[in-house]
Amino acid sequence: MMSALAVPSADASAAPSAQAAKVVIEAVNVTKRFSESVIAVEGASFSVEKGSFVSLVGPSGCGKSTLLRLIAGLIPMTSGTLTVNGREVDAPRKDVGMMFQRPTLLEWRTAVENVLLPTEMTRKPTTDDKKRAIELLRMTGLKDFEFAFPRQLSGGMQQRVALARLLQTGAEILLLDEPFGALDEFTRERLNLELLRIVDEIRATTLFVTHNISEAIFLADRVMVMTPRPGRLAQIVDVPFRRPREISLLQSPEFNELVTEVRAILGAGA
Repeated sequence: MMSALAVPSADASAAPSAQAAKVVIEAVNVTKRFSESVIAVEGASFSVEKGSFVSLVGPSGCGKSTLLRLIAGLIPMTSGTLTVNGREVDAPRKDVGMMFQRPTLLEWRTAVENVLLPTEMTRKPTTDDKKRAIELLRMTGLKDFEFAFPRQLSGGMQQRVALARLLQTGAEILLLDEPFGALDEFTRERLNLELLRIVDEIRATTLFVTHNISEAIFLADRVMVMTPRPGRLAQIVDVPFRRPREISLLQSPEFNELVTEVRAILGAGA
């Protein structure tokens, strides 16, 4: 069953209510067809409120990444309506930033030089830009590694650089496409906590793609569950847990009940 993004029960720490929050992403019957036989996304309708964290979960090839690329303006829709901040998406936008599964750092540039890349694409970086890049690296836990090269950094540290680079864009809407999928469980948990802390601090609107149901629920205010291709929106599940969240939440009966519920929705759509 497809639903609009619902409002959690009254909880000061939960996502802002639909009545009080501004809708920043609105999709109506969005479809992306790559060919007559390949439909990546079909009839997706949803809205995302400012400052909320939404996870997208579903099987491989169900259109999660395609949906992010549509929102980012990297590929055109086949049909439907998609707006960001009230404007139709028809090209890449400065208010939307995207982070991919691989960090894609330039090996010959230091961490801070990699973070400065988005700025350099539009203008010559200023002293303030460089200070901001260093601050972001420290915010993401890379103090003392600002001038290290990618080969000197672990996989998790490289992803931190990529996250700092995303924040350097100044985008108010962050799209993350399985950014921690290739990392070990311990590193992944630590980065999930860092991401939650940073997103809460800068009050960014965030869409996060993952195959991991527990990760999707732990991070999000709401989870969008997608069916196998052609990717349709099966259901949107509210996550009622208070913020800030701690790893111990993963062991609670309530959390695991929600994991079971989302898994059942995925199973029903298979």
